[in-house]
Amino acid sequence: MNVAAAPAATSITQEFVTDIVTKALKAGASDAEAVFAEGDEFETVVRMGQVEQLKEAGSRALGLRVFLGNRTASASTSDLSPQGIAALVGSAMDLVRVTSEDPFAELPDRAAFGSLTADLDLFHDDVFSLSVEERIAWARRAEEAAFAADPRIQNSGGGSFDASIGRKILANSRGFCGESRGSMCSIVAQPIAQTPDGAMQRDYWYSSQRSLRLLESPESVGAEAARRTLRRLGARRVPTQRVPLVFAPETARSLLGALFSAVNGNAVYRNASFLAGKLGEKVAGENLTVIDDGTMPGGFGSAYFDGEGLPTRRKPVLEHGVLRNYLLNTYAARKLGLSSTGNASRGLAGAPGIGAGNFYLEPGPQSPEELLRNVRQGLYVTELIGHGVNIVTGDYSQGASGLWIENGELAYPVEEITVAGNLKEIFLNITEIANDLVFRGSLASPTLLVEGMTIAGS
Repeated sequence: MNVAAAPAATSITQEFVTDIVTKALKAGASDAEAVFAEGDEFETVVRMGQVEQLKEAGSRALGLRVFLGNRTASASTSDLSPQGIAALVGSAMDLVRVTSEDPFAELPDRAAFGSLTADLDLFHDDVFSLSVEERIAWARRAEEAAFAADPRIQNSGGGSFDASIGRKILANSRGFCGESRGSMCSIVAQPIAQTPDGAMQRDYWYSSQRSLRLLESPESVGAEAARRTLRRLGARRVPTQRVPLVFAPETARSLLGALFSAVNGNAVYRNASFLAGKLGEKVAGENLTVIDDGTMPGGFGSAYFDGEGLPTRRKPVLEHGVLRNYLLNTYAARKLGLSSTGNASRGLAGAPGIGAGNFYLEPGPQSPEELLRNVRQGLYVTELIGHGVNIVTGDYSQGASGLWIENGELAYPVEEITVAGNLKEIFLNITEIANDLVFRGSLASPTLLVEGMTIAGS
């Protein structure tokens, strides 16, 4: 058996990264920040029982951001030799001397830096514990389970298994140095069903976790993917009308994604969000509380520190419908006269962006089945297509498919429709929230019932 060992430990240390900051200061920078990132990943795709894709990759790279007063510039490299580091520092310093001044461009204050000390359970080396053959077998088992579910499953987009681990070190000239590690693995099945008359439908299902032992079995993933695919057979269009819409968790997440974009400090300080200037105001129903929490153990969006070296934290975004916080890095916070919320995100090059922690809508008291029983007629939305969301105005229009609801029951599949409204009204008109909150990513929502949206159909 070809056993795939976990990637070897790196020789890059915190002292190595801190030394690069020192080199930048010696070259004339007034402040500097360096970030080192490395990772290993594996991916296999099995389609129709055959290995279609097999990929293993590793990466190691370094980014440097330098300041010269209120001027800032950045550069990155994968050459970690002494010559490569010297070229990195030189490039960053050459760039910073020709950039424009920005009075808001500065590292955070020294007192703001820090890292969580509790174990967030972000790294598990078991994601690389399977041999290559076993990883391929897991992907194959997911696809086989989908085929076994029903003879109408006659084709496949494939079954896949992915695994990755990563490490990051961040250091700056104001005394912060932090290191973190993370792991991830996932399994996916994408079956295609066909009726005797040739009509075809596809869907998928997946499981993603930080530890292999927490993954759903390949068989359960394949069976669920098949169920979701089969329920789409015989889909039809419905007339244009205004009815309640029930968003399944996987589509409700898109509404949370739109909310994240609207409370992103970069959009807010540019006045490019319909929520700009709304702090402290009621912008949603009283039943809506949305949390951003970077401190949840095992969370997909959890971190010990953000992209600038500030400790992550839990904070309400909406609290009983009232807008309590924008999500901010230091730059956006200074633009708005506020404080960073610990939401800086950092790549190797460029200035920090803004990212979510674990961004979720708190669940309600009833089951999804109970929520559906309260709908006389409407649409259960299982898929959204396209990117028809305008964060400036709140206008929302998305291609969609799903299942028609008649007298509280799922009656038949629906496709080739558009659902439309405005986010300002949508968040005020979420009348019911189910209790099925499950994290399959950093954004998560339970099932939602939204009144008064328009379906554009036949």
